Amino acid sequence: MPTNAPTAALKDVTSSGSTLRRFLHGLPGVDAVGLEARAASLGTRSIKTTAKAYAIDLAISMVDLTTLEGADTPGKVRALGAKAVRPDPTDRTTPTTAAVCVYPDMVTVAKQAVAGSGVKVASVATAFPAGRAALPVKLADVRDAVAAGADEIDMVIDRGAFLAGNYLKVYEEIAAVREACGATRLKVIFETGELSTYDNIRRASWLGMLAGADFIKTSTGKVAVNATPANTLLMLEAVRDFRAQTGVQVGVKPAGGIRTSKDAIKFLVLVNETAGPDWLDNHWFRFGASSLLNDLLMQRQKLATGRYSGPDYVTVD
Repeated sequence: MPTNAPTAALKDVTSSGSTLRRFLHGLPGVDAVGLEARAASLGTRSIKTTAKAYAIDLAISMVDLTTLEGADTPGKVRALGAKAVRPDPTDRTTPTTAAVCVYPDMVTVAKQAVAGSGVKVASVATAFPAGRAALPVKLADVRDAVAAGADEIDMVIDRGAFLAGNYLKVYEEIAAVREACGATRLKVIFETGELSTYDNIRRASWLGMLAGADFIKTSTGKVAVNATPANTLLMLEAVRDFRAQTGVQVGVKPAGGIRTSKDAIKFLVLVNETAGPDWLDNHWFRFGASSLLNDLLMQRQKLATGRYSGPDYVTVD
């Protein structure tokens, strides 16, 4: 059963396709101009010195260090795991990352690489990134990753079904994956760049949370438009409002396109000013990234020494 079960009142809205549609289309419409203006305004906040150092360390601790390529090898995954455990070998005060994110067949390798460190292993599943497979195939994908030891599952929704208005099918698939995960945390990926409108992103956010998501996630990182301040702000509003209505807290994971410390800090400001400080923890907020960590490490070293070491200071993944 979902660990993030909605209240009895909200359970009623998922009793049929028509009631679910009525609920999702009854959510307040998104003021696109206002949303983008607020995201841009919050992005101008200036954070310096001690606060900046804190924000950089916090961002490092929130990174899901990711490799999702057809050319991934056990050696590459072991190297990535070592980097997640000790991002800066010259400075043991550097936080570990939150997780390493890999394909299901690399979960065992990743678990061995991070053993004893507290770094989680996340696995994409459900026919990532397109999600074009029958439900039994998707569930087998999930069960394989869980059996291999994945601490977290990142699933993709059926965007075709969602865009066709078949919300109940999407809900039932998420709920089935949630059940297959057992105690493993579930992140639900919407691929916001394919949802076309902010109203659809709001509906997908509520749909995922109603079905038992532990996290809602913007993107796979495999399309042209991934995480943006505006779509992340909208999802942060959704988790804030969902907790206010149900008492259930759900995490948010922007993924794809976040490459610099400056970008990461802007997103942390969005979290604090929208959802609140309860989400400023890697249990509730993550960055799906591969190159972001390197820039965070270079900026951290600059704050500590007063000099910028350049790209040779960090490993190239």
